[in-house]
Amino acid sequence: MIDIKEYGEYTTSWCPGCGNHDVLKALKQTLSELNLAPRDVAHVSGIGQAAKAPHYISLNGFNGLHGRGLPSAQAVKLANPALTVIAESGDGCNYGEGGNHFLAAIRRNVDLTLLAHDNQIYGLTKGQASPTTMEGHVTKSQPGGVYNSPFNPVAVAIGMKCSFVARAFSGNVPHLVSVMKQAIRHKGFALVDIFSPCISFNKVNTFGWYKQRCYELPADYDPTDWHGAMEKAQEFGERIPIGVLYKNPRPTLDSRYDFLQKGPLCKQPVDHGTLDTIMDGYL
Repeated sequence: MIDIKEYGEYTTSWCPGCGNHDVLKALKQTLSELNLAPRDVAHVSGIGQAAKAPHYISLNGFNGLHGRGLPSAQAVKLANPALTVIAESGDGCNYGEGGNHFLAAIRRNVDLTLLAHDNQIYGLTKGQASPTTMEGHVTKSQPGGVYNSPFNPVAVAIGMKCSFVARAFSGNVPHLVSVMKQAIRHKGFALVDIFSPCISFNKVNTFGWYKQRCYELPADYDPTDWHGAMEKAQEFGERIPIGVLYKNPRPTLDSRYDFLQKGPLCKQPVDHGTLDTIMDGYL
């Protein structure tokens, strides 16, 4: 097992008590228990408070544009299938600015894991409603309360028969580690939507609010039952199930490209003859 200290220790800009600290702690523990060396992992994000995660851990890191973490992560995996690829950003970045990329990632099924910090608010820009903010929630920019219905990422992912869909809570680190390990081991696109409370700008969905409501799925729950998973995905309010909601083994996009079966592109020889032919076509 890799010593957890190899993933580094950094001072963060997150508020004391922010759920992101526990997500970072869980990720380091997960990588350690999976015995993944920092050189073998690529950590990609977009923009936002959660998207600062690659700044605070010693892995191959890349900060993409707002909402564009997933396209970058897919490109990394297709260029070098040998890497374990983890994309990490918030609910605004993934489901708002990156909403279409989220849907495309489910359809493509590139083998990577998305850790979506879901605090139901835009924290970096100081508290506007995000796609997952509950209807009626009063924010600085919605003083009369949010009128839009909230986006349900796990229901959408299950509806599209995503390869792996899970929900977790940063206040339950042992369970979060268990879910992260299953997601990273899964072959295909794996979504882990993580309730990660914002203590500064969301005074509704607090640690206590989630702690009262979140319950772990029972041991006999069947994640291959699509109808059962859709039913669980709709359960949100007084009771919220956490755990692996749905699994659907599908061929990954990277496994369908013959040229990737020879190994990472960066280690394959360049065919200068073919390259010259292509370039001549533009002259």
